[in-house]
Amino acid sequence: MGATKTDHFTEQQNRMATLAKALGHPARIAIMEYLMGVDTCICGDIVNVLPLAQPTVSQHLKELKNAGLIKGSIEGNAVCYCIDETVLQILEDYFANVSRHLERKKNNCC
Repeated sequence: MGATKTDHFTEQQNRMATLAKALGHPARIAIMEYLMGVDTCICGDIVNVLPLAQPTVSQHLKELKNAGLIKGSIEGNAVCYCIDETVLQILEDYFANVSRHLERKKNNCC
């Protein structure tokens, strides 16, 4: 069986691509911003703050959860969501490295 496209890249490159893809929709950015702003787990309130139908919000939450950006726990018949700080640290470290690289290259770029 042949290699998939992702086999040609490092684990970190694949992880960052997964995270970037999950963040690649404005509704998901809005969800992340909302969860960061409330600083607690949210059960069901997310639908009330977005101009989207409940099934659409659920799909976006699923994408964020599959990428590992948010965590979810079931409480009764509600699913509660919060930011996964570990994954946010991975993003912060990655972009800090990019920033350091750009700073070093600042005077040597075309």
